[in-house]
Amino acid sequence: MTAAGTVGAAVGAGATLRSLLVALSWPELRHHAWRTAAALVAVMLGVALAYSVHLVNASALDEFSAAVRAVGGEPDLTFAGPSGGFDEALYARVATDPRVALASPIVEGDTFAFGADGHRVPLRIVGIDALVAPTLAPALALRPSHPDDRYAVLDPGAVFLNAEATRRLGGGGSRIELQTAAGRAPWRVAGSVATGGPALAAMDIAGAQVLLGRLGVLSRIDVRLASGADRAAFARDLVLPPGVRAAAPGDGLQRVSNVSRAYRVNLTVLALVAMFTGAFLVYSIQSLSVARRQQQLALLGVLGLSARGRLALVVAESAVLGVFGSALGLALGAALAALALRQLGGDLGGGYFSGVSPALHVGAGGLLVHGALGIAAAIAGGFLPARAAARLAPAQALKGLGSPPQGRATVALGAAAIAAGLGLALMPPIAGLPLAAYASVALLLVGGIACVPGSVALLLAGWREPTQPLALLAVERARHERSAATVAVAGVVASLALSVALTVMVTSFRDAVVEWLDVVLPADLYARAAVGPSGGDVAALPSSLAIAAAGLPGVRRIDAQRVVSLSFDASRPAVTLIAKPLRD
Repeated sequence: MTAAGTVGAAVGAGATLRSLLVALSWPELRHHAWRTAAALVAVMLGVALAYSVHLVNASALDEFSAAVRAVGGEPDLTFAGPSGGFDEALYARVATDPRVALASPIVEGDTFAFGADGHRVPLRIVGIDALVAPTLAPALALRPSHPDDRYAVLDPGAVFLNAEATRRLGGGGSRIELQTAAGRAPWRVAGSVATGGPALAAMDIAGAQVLLGRLGVLSRIDVRLASGADRAAFARDLVLPPGVRAAAPGDGLQRVSNVSRAYRVNLTVLALVAMFTGAFLVYSIQSLSVARRQQQLALLGVLGLSARGRLALVVAESAVLGVFGSALGLALGAALAALALRQLGGDLGGGYFSGVSPALHVGAGGLLVHGALGIAAAIAGGFLPARAAARLAPAQALKGLGSPPQGRATVALGAAAIAAGLGLALMPPIAGLPLAAYASVALLLVGGIACVPGSVALLLAGWREPTQPLALLAVERARHERSAATVAVAGVVASLALSVALTVMVTSFRDAVVEWLDVVLPADLYARAAVGPSGGDVAALPSSLAIAAAGLPGVRRIDAQRVVSLSFDASRPAVTLIAKPLRD
């Protein structure tokens, strides 16, 4: 044969092989359109849920971070005290230290503002030195409403509202009523501040001390050090009063992030459950497709397609499912995240970012990561069917005598996965998260599915053969084609098992919290004047209320209590101190 003939034969064989590949893959997928659609939907929903939760978490945390940075600014060091504050004499020592370039005293507290219709609005009060604070925190710069009222920034009776406070108070006005340490009192609204986040009012520090009943007390001191000063040495050399600590600028944000971390991780794991289930559905669909196309795949093997080529063919089909499913899932996830942020807020009702109304932030990194996860899940689901296609014996499969090998080590691997899962379930948390428990659930699930063929064999070992033909065929097929049982139940077992596991986990956590609350908060009814769980700063119930309530019909016992938030570590959640009579 001439060289031209050899080249022509090779080109013709390659074209024939490509035609066969196309003819044997896409028509098969179109023939089983509902199965293909099911796989696409499974991958799409998994990616959509995971991506939407990621967007909600990231958007809320970014918005909260921006609000914290706006109020806290960018100091080199912050001296913070207990919730009740500390003596302002420390400010003189800090401000006069030669290593300090700038020191900004801050008074903070929570109170209520009253709208025009009388409704109460929780309000954060921030008292600042208007001549110093804007240098460290530009968003706290007091902006008078009228240019000729520029001295209002020094008026202790004037407040400056942020956008959220103005919105919740019905558009603002020239005066508002605030709950002060001496009762309700009117205050002049002189302008605004650019700080975002929850409702906030900034004012001169002297006025804030009067409003909060903290004369001579500061909440924190923000410090910018001189060039070349050692922050650690300065904090170490300065003898701080009891209860006052030196903190880095990002400690407050890190504390909130740590508090909500378990919540956000659990949401992410719940979303990834759908993606995990999608991988099993892809496995089931591709397994059925490979079983249906045994003879065609064997023909490709006879025509020269290697085992590696058959494996690549099925993996490519799975990857295409993953690409289309991920693309649809990313679009759906962004839409779900936008809807969730608008309807439920940035914490999906968790209460960690109250007052924050974040906008949707879509980043290229999140798109790429979650798109890659969707494709990887689809490829992982299609790998075992692809390996079965690669291990076909072409001569036997052409005659209808062959089937994908069962795999002798399947039961052993399943038992090993179950054993590893049981071991991981007993491991302690890693970095404060139950990562080993999540891996345990996955291994137990995979191990259980891998043990299905062996379980079917044990179940049918002593089964008496039925006399009816249809029942006999069913039993014999289950006995000799045990891998088909794995394919049939994989998606169902994955969905049901994960649903049961997560239901048990959530129910157990909820029951534990209810039992804990019954011990810590045993009363039938609580009347609270505080703005939040910290106990509030100026809101308090009158002492006569307890006496009056005790005389009401049906009231057996009245206890007054004080709730105070104590912080021992700037990077960890605060500890709540409950002071009440201990009668029994």
